[in-house]
Amino acid sequence: MSKPVLSKHFESRTPSDVRLSQMKYAERKVKPEAVINVGIGNVSLPTNPAMQKRMFNLDAPESPFNKGVIRYTATGGFDETQQAFKNILACEGFDTSKLYVTVTDGGSTGMELLIMGVCGPAGTSESPLMMIDPAYTNYISFAERVGRKTVTVKRHLNEDGKFSLPELDKIEEVIKANKPGALLVIPYDNPTGQLYDKETLKSLAELCVKYNMWMVSDEAYRELYYVEGGELVSIWGITDKDVPGIEGRRISIETASKVWNACGLRIGAVITDSPEFNNRCTAEYTANLCANAIGQYIFGALAHESKEDLTAWFKELRTYYGDLIKKVSSNLKELEPELIVSSPDASLYTVIDVRNVVKPGFDAIEFCLYCAGEGSVDLDGVETTLLVAPLKGFYDIPKGENNPGSTQFRISYVETPENMLKVPRLFVELVKQYEARR
Repeated sequence: MSKPVLSKHFESRTPSDVRLSQMKYAERKVKPEAVINVGIGNVSLPTNPAMQKRMFNLDAPESPFNKGVIRYTATGGFDETQQAFKNILACEGFDTSKLYVTVTDGGSTGMELLIMGVCGPAGTSESPLMMIDPAYTNYISFAERVGRKTVTVKRHLNEDGKFSLPELDKIEEVIKANKPGALLVIPYDNPTGQLYDKETLKSLAELCVKYNMWMVSDEAYRELYYVEGGELVSIWGITDKDVPGIEGRRISIETASKVWNACGLRIGAVITDSPEFNNRCTAEYTANLCANAIGQYIFGALAHESKEDLTAWFKELRTYYGDLIKKVSSNLKELEPELIVSSPDASLYTVIDVRNVVKPGFDAIEFCLYCAGEGSVDLDGVETTLLVAPLKGFYDIPKGENNPGSTQFRISYVETPENMLKVPRLFVELVKQYEARR
């Protein structure tokens, strides 16, 4: 008897690189005593106290859920939840008077809406999304899901751990050749940990105005920067005073996941200063009805937080992540000086490149599958393995072309400090173990 046929899209699907190791490890029949999972940015810190208060008191008199009823919200979200996103920006010093908010089920849903809002018709090459490689893999996956095209300009990871952007004239060449509908930037970058400065954002904004593109900024990690003397950068800090014509073409993707330690809440937003984009975005989202109501209510607590409280929260996070990232990065280099370790400047990720310490033909995905499926290290008497994310899927590289991600990995600072400090030794030993088998 014949079986029903899967779509070509489903037939082509493989797990996202950020979930790959975790899924392989789940299949492992004989597991080691311990596993440290830094393959996905699943933050394990407690969420903001104001959000916790609502989370633990959903039956309080002021809660809309105190009678056990959970209804749809308006498609754009509770007014309070929209105000929470605006309050955060206002407390950071940005003008929110002309901003519009559509609350979404996580930043990921916002990404999908964005792609449909700025790119050409499905199945065509018209008005692609322009990204800077390596780029967060979900943008690539969502573009494939909805049949939109992406184009990239590529960064290079130098021996000193710094990622270098192409010259502006090279970026302009790609724009002229492909006529993108929007340029995506991640100022506190995922996956590289690179921090964009304001002058770089201004230069990219000028290109967006010159070639009539939307400028999109994924601001999931805003406030997470660790450079001495560094300043807060945001698309909302680039105005017509800096780049005439940029206002009205700005869009940001927001999320509760990272700065607010609430990955599982699945609350995000698309924010724009274009009323037309906002109206159409909300209209498209009506098919989803609305973002989850309980998550909106919990995040809505931030609408009432003061600038002082939020500033203290941001400072605490920067101290925590900054110290940890610098220690782990330093330890990696001490254990294996030939590793290339990205500069610990922003977000909560480090990229490690093993190109100087492995034999030709090394494949990052195969190494990750080895660690998840059979590898382990005796770590102080405890058999332990490590789950990391291969960077191959973060590059939008045509099949057959050399992929820099073949020797690169992303680690996420989501485990306890005690476990994070075990990562350098685990990683170095597992690479040696794997190479000895090849």
